[in-house]
Amino acid sequence: MAYRNTRRKLDDYAAADAWMRYDETLPLSLSYPIQFFVRMFSGGKTLVLQADSSDSVASVHRKIQSITGIRSIQSTSGVPRMEQRLIYRGKQLQLQQRLSECGVQNDDTLQLVGRMRSTRHPHTWKLMNDLNSLINDLCNCDDNTDVNANVTCMMKMLTDFLIMTPKDGADGSEQYLQIFIHSSVPAALVKLYVSPSLTTKQAARECICQFIDSFKTLFASPVYKQFSPILFEFCKILRGAVSVDDALYIFCRSSLASMMEWYVCDVKCVPRLQDVFPFFRELATRLSRALELSVQSAEFIPLSDSDVCEFIKFMHPVKCAIWRPEAFGSPVSFRSLMQRETGNECFEIEGVHRVFCDLLEKLELCLKKLGLINEERGEAIVSCWSQYLLILKELESISKLYKGMEEMFWEKIRQRRVELCFLIVRLSKKSTDYQWILEHKEVTNFKIRQQFALKMLQEGRHKNEKLYEMLICRSRLFEQSFEYIGRASPKSLQGQLFIQFENEEATGPGVLREWFSLVCEAIFNPQNALFVSCPNDGRRFFPNPASKVDPLHLEYFTFSGRMIALALLHRVQISIAFDRVFFLQLAGEDISFEDIRDADPYLYSGCKKILEMDTNTVDEDVLGLTFVCEDEELGSRKVVELCPDGKNTLVNSENRDNYVNLLVKHRFVTSIAQQVAHFAQGFADIITDQQLRKSFYQILDHEDLNRMLHGSKTVVSVKDWKEHTNYNGYKIDDPQISWFWEIVGSMSAEQRNVLLFFWTSIKSLPVEGFGGLDSKLHIYRTSVSHDCLPSSRTCFYYLCFPPYPSMDVMQNRLNIITQNYVGCSFGAQ
Repeated sequence: MAYRNTRRKLDDYAAADAWMRYDETLPLSLSYPIQFFVRMFSGGKTLVLQADSSDSVASVHRKIQSITGIRSIQSTSGVPRMEQRLIYRGKQLQLQQRLSECGVQNDDTLQLVGRMRSTRHPHTWKLMNDLNSLINDLCNCDDNTDVNANVTCMMKMLTDFLIMTPKDGADGSEQYLQIFIHSSVPAALVKLYVSPSLTTKQAARECICQFIDSFKTLFASPVYKQFSPILFEFCKILRGAVSVDDALYIFCRSSLASMMEWYVCDVKCVPRLQDVFPFFRELATRLSRALELSVQSAEFIPLSDSDVCEFIKFMHPVKCAIWRPEAFGSPVSFRSLMQRETGNECFEIEGVHRVFCDLLEKLELCLKKLGLINEERGEAIVSCWSQYLLILKELESISKLYKGMEEMFWEKIRQRRVELCFLIVRLSKKSTDYQWILEHKEVTNFKIRQQFALKMLQEGRHKNEKLYEMLICRSRLFEQSFEYIGRASPKSLQGQLFIQFENEEATGPGVLREWFSLVCEAIFNPQNALFVSCPNDGRRFFPNPASKVDPLHLEYFTFSGRMIALALLHRVQISIAFDRVFFLQLAGEDISFEDIRDADPYLYSGCKKILEMDTNTVDEDVLGLTFVCEDEELGSRKVVELCPDGKNTLVNSENRDNYVNLLVKHRFVTSIAQQVAHFAQGFADIITDQQLRKSFYQILDHEDLNRMLHGSKTVVSVKDWKEHTNYNGYKIDDPQISWFWEIVGSMSAEQRNVLLFFWTSIKSLPVEGFGGLDSKLHIYRTSVSHDCLPSSRTCFYYLCFPPYPSMDVMQNRLNIITQNYVGCSFGAQ
């Protein structure tokens, strides 16, 4: 029988008011026991009551009053007056009526309301009453009944109900749609659905599905919140009447899940935790079983995409319900949870925690299995792996709801760091998909952080954007490049760059790489006074405080930021790196005394001596220091006070820490703040997604960015070079190939770098070496004279030379092109 899983025995209580017993003297007709539901208008609760068909409506009121304390009838001057009313099929039930006279049957639903609201929508109440009568006739129909005609009529009634619904999404539509629930139409349709007849069952299914689909078609999304109580009602009744695997129940649940996001958008309308939790737990149980089967089986078993999607959608209102101010508004402490009066929410809040622990444990086992399989077989990508990451992301958000759980979550993730990185590298799409992981950089590796940094630069760019063409004169490289890049609109730089040098035919990726290398070399050239290199490491730079000698210096910094971002975007290593003080400012972090060690070792050493000096010595003013420093500006020196009245403030043992901090801040923050800001703006111009601009530097470590900019710092490996080179026209055992690698092996590191640049227009390899390039290198056999020098097609990594007759001849030709002034400007095509 329908709803058998929800039935329970309720005691019948004595009458609360003696005057309510007048109906007990009514004559009894043939009676039989029935069970029915009473839906409370206030609070959304539903009571399950048992009675005899001969019982009066007044006795039902007494049962409700005994259970809930709600006085359905009050006496005024001895005359009963209805305060609460029972509605069945759109009609108010009178006190003296018997349940049999009202037509109340097993598993029917009655509605308890305060005042009949039918006067506001009388036609709708009548429509619902007629619909109930039609459904009741179908439930009791015989084989001769024209079911199709009745179904057509039912569908028209349901459509008429939706057409008459106010479309403004305000209280009017909400109150109107509640009529559908109050008139017990959902219960009637479900009763029809669970009837023995397959014909009527199919009719009910078609009506319910078309009703829900029609609403989605007719109404804009803001009204979804008003419609969702109807879906809650269908799901609740269906869950008790059929299994959770029933197709109609799954359809209603999926439709409800699709509307949950509109609750998240409006925190004031978050549904009750008790209403949403059953769906959340139900889907979590399905996912848990699937994960357990995946661990136990030899292969990975894909999870249901719909289950994962619905789990996520129901989880959002669950989180909002727990986090809302009137609940906790902060991470939940289980001690306070047990001590406070939260009603039935205690059970749900604990239940969410149990779901979190269970799914996290199952996912840990799946990741462990993934690691073992990957080591043994190099398993190909499995569809369910992306689902693991989706669930982990949601579990991470749940962990923030409970005190201590977030730390526990990330500790477990760190233990499965290798497997997690394996998944991210192979499955990542958008950088924002895994922002939650990148906020905890310790569970990732450089490869992942580099991958997402590049995605941030690439996202939002248009592949079909018009080419941005530049014709550059080598003698005016810096000036013309500044005009093309620094003065361009950010949008014009979203397409592909096309570079051609004047009086040269060569174009393509190789020329582009050469242009990047040459322009960045000019930007960081000390003669341009834009950047200063670290004294102990000439490859590391930070903005020059004295750059203002050039009136265009801030525009040049904007240009520099754009060039660096574009170089990263095109994966061109430019053989420079940023000092820590520069990177920290770009990332929006504070600079400490220890951070200046490389940028200014002399200042660092001097400040360290001041901090470590004997207290008495400092207080005796042996140093003769005050809170001032000297700056050089346009060839002259000026004194700058580090604090108000700094020139009259002596440095002593109590304020020396403050003196050092102010000095560091002035030298490496205040004095270059404008330069850093313009560089950052230029860099941000290349990131089209504004939300990603602030997080680019946060996902990277200082050395991550330097690896991407500088590339490999190790000497070029001939073995690695040889392994990543193919041959066209030559065979690997040809004497010319053997001579070539023997000659390269005998070259100095500088000569190899020049040869590499001549061959590829690459000055530094990626940190992965030759394996990090976008393709292998190639050696081509040509038919030109032996007197000719090797040539290259840098776009395709081609090195071309004829079959030289001897090793000496080949070495002579290679020595010529590996001279720095030749290799950097000759032969590239």
